[in-house]
Amino acid sequence: MQKKIVNKILSLLDENYPNLKCYLNYNYDWQLLIATILSAQCTDDRVNIVTKDLFVKYKKLKDFANVKNETLEQDIKSTGFYKNKAKNIILASKKLIVDYNSKMPADIEQLIKLPGVGRKTANVIRSHIFNIPSIVVDTHVKRISKKLGLTDNDEPDKVEFDLMKIIPEQHWIRLNLQLIAHGRKICKARKPDCTNCFLNKYCRGKS
Repeated sequence: MQKKIVNKILSLLDENYPNLKCYLNYNYDWQLLIATILSAQCTDDRVNIVTKDLFVKYKKLKDFANVKNETLEQDIKSTGFYKNKAKNIILASKKLIVDYNSKMPADIEQLIKLPGVGRKTANVIRSHIFNIPSIVVDTHVKRISKKLGLTDNDEPDKVEFDLMKIIPEQHWIRLNLQLIAHGRKICKARKPDCTNCFLNKYCRGKS
């Protein structure tokens, strides 16, 4: 793809979505980790509803490390895949305490060693906690990037590296937030509003 087209797309995203913040609510770095684990196959809005009470019930990282699986499963049940998520949250909490002295690592290789953490979750942490340029590939980013011709891949890791090649590093962090906003407001998966889409002329997947 031509650099000038990429720059125009990014300029339009900046113009229409100038001041965005992380969609997941959190006060501590470990809370963002837990919220991101919960967000797999679940909407951010639902996760925020669940964590509103969850982070009151479990005030410290050690509270998550010590809770019983069955108890946590019930607390997070509405986020889906709750058995696996509960197991990973407990194990990740324990590993953070034991291996990292309760301090979130910034290194991606260390992050992906935490149970339930892949590149997507690791990049969320790196972006929002450490402000390290990272591209987070969620369903919105993957779908819209492909529509815009920024990638031809479907695998998130491959999409991430495709975008890293053509998107200027200074735009990496906000790209995810902007494409999420666009996916929620205009380019909805089931019924995209192509008529009112400011990226329409660059889209390969008009419906």
